[in-house]
Amino acid sequence: MISIHRIVLLRLLMAWAAVSLLVGIPTYYIELRQLDDSVVALAASESRHFSPAGLNAEARSPDELLILEQRAKEFVQRNFVVIEVYDRDKKRLLEAVNPQYAHIEEELKRYKHSFPIDAESHYQKFVVGEETVVQVLVPLRTAAASDAGFFEGVFVVDHATLNELRSHVWRTLAAVLFAVLATTVLLYPVIIALNRDVLRFSHEVLKGNLEMASVLGAAIAKRDSDTGDHNFRVALYAIRLGDAVGLAANDMRQLILGAFLHDVGKIGISDNILLKPGKLTAEEFTVMRTHVALGVDIVEQSDWLQGARAVIEDHHEKFDGSGYLRGLQGTQIPLNARIFAIVDVFDALTSRRPYKEPMTLAQALAIIDKDAGSHFDPQLVERFLAIAPDLHAAIAGADEAALQAMLRDQAMHYFLRASIESHGNPRPA
Repeated sequence: MISIHRIVLLRLLMAWAAVSLLVGIPTYYIELRQLDDSVVALAASESRHFSPAGLNAEARSPDELLILEQRAKEFVQRNFVVIEVYDRDKKRLLEAVNPQYAHIEEELKRYKHSFPIDAESHYQKFVVGEETVVQVLVPLRTAAASDAGFFEGVFVVDHATLNELRSHVWRTLAAVLFAVLATTVLLYPVIIALNRDVLRFSHEVLKGNLEMASVLGAAIAKRDSDTGDHNFRVALYAIRLGDAVGLAANDMRQLILGAFLHDVGKIGISDNILLKPGKLTAEEFTVMRTHVALGVDIVEQSDWLQGARAVIEDHHEKFDGSGYLRGLQGTQIPLNARIFAIVDVFDALTSRRPYKEPMTLAQALAIIDKDAGSHFDPQLVERFLAIAPDLHAAIAGADEAALQAMLRDQAMHYFLRASIESHGNPRPA
């Protein structure tokens, strides 16, 4: 049984993964950018606490410089680990370094910077070892808004703050992905509900097409037989042999259609030849052979029936090239036609006809085996001989109603699989 629920879930999962990537990746990078902005904002906020008092004096007393140095040393005991103060002429007045972070100062000496000319603060983030640091270059202004100098500091973001900022990034990303997942899950019942009527309608259309092909094949079979049992049996035999060789669902659908319609061209053969009780003359046999071309012409008018063409056109070909209509040999003969050739002959040998009694299973299999490599594909014969006894026991003695019931279930299974797999690659449940 094919599970539409599995197919919908699989496709929704794929859609969730795709949307998650499309939304998650930009979100992640936006949040990382905001993390950087938060780190820089933190450094900028701390830098504003450094008072420029005393920098704008033309002459600075030792006491004033001492006050600046003391202020700088207080700063480097907190998050700022390196501080340099410059006057308005960009002359360095003092430097303070936290001894625990001297390696950061050495590392940052490799990076040169210029003083801002736009009266704006400049910030640059670095990662030094396991530390995240922000280099800050801030113009200092007095209370009268005149230039006082420049403050340069290296701000170390403490691990707790950084972890909290990173946690915020992951929480935001998780929230976005969860929202996408929740939307996807909510879509599932909506899609199932919307598709229920469409699937039911498609099922009915498919069932109708299948019944039409089956009825048409059975009607043709009744022209030279009392019943349509032959068509039902060969279709069931073909399905089992096709399954044994691992046919894909669409190939199986084409094989079933071919089994139904393999002799559809006989509708164009006159009764005096088709129903002749004795052996056909050479001329009559030539006419009989035209049923193959007639059958091809009939199915060519329908796109849906085109899959049956291989069986209709080539089921009278022989593995050694001595068959008709096209004289194909070996693997030039389509696989479905090679499969059907075996089951068609097998059913003819084991069935009662107006002109003959049925052969025993052993007699029929002996003939099939003998003709392997000449009439039939020897590898397919080997597969068929292995399953034929069970097949014959289950199918050969069944009445028309039982055959129809078996064929309807099996044919619908493969037709539905082929229909769904043609729109994707799900597997049957």
